[in-house]
Amino acid sequence: MNATGTGTDLIVRLMSAASLRNEVLMHNLANENTPGFRRSTVQFEEHLREALGRSREEAEGVQPVVVEDHVTPTSPNGNNVTQELELNSMRENQLLYETYASILRSHFDLLQTSISST
Repeated sequence: MNATGTGTDLIVRLMSAASLRNEVLMHNLANENTPGFRRSTVQFEEHLREALGRSREEAEGVQPVVVEDHVTPTSPNGNNVTQELELNSMRENQLLYETYASILRSHFDLLQTSISST
């Protein structure tokens, strides 16, 4: 049995997805002026939510997926990266990561308290 529990595994996976998303967003920003470049996004939480609706076992196999964005309008040079969108996405992602880290820290604090009490 895993002492940290499956909840911890899930939080770690969420944090990993947020880290990957941050890398993808930085890559998007670095290519803001590259003609024909299409921004990418990371899909994880959506797939996880759908899998959890079906079964816990299926949710354990969900991995983050990097996909090219074909929805955001392109500029005349074929690039669809906008600095404002990427920076807003980075801020949102940072808040998600900090929330996940806070939950994980609380979980370990609870474990430490539990161990110290025995």
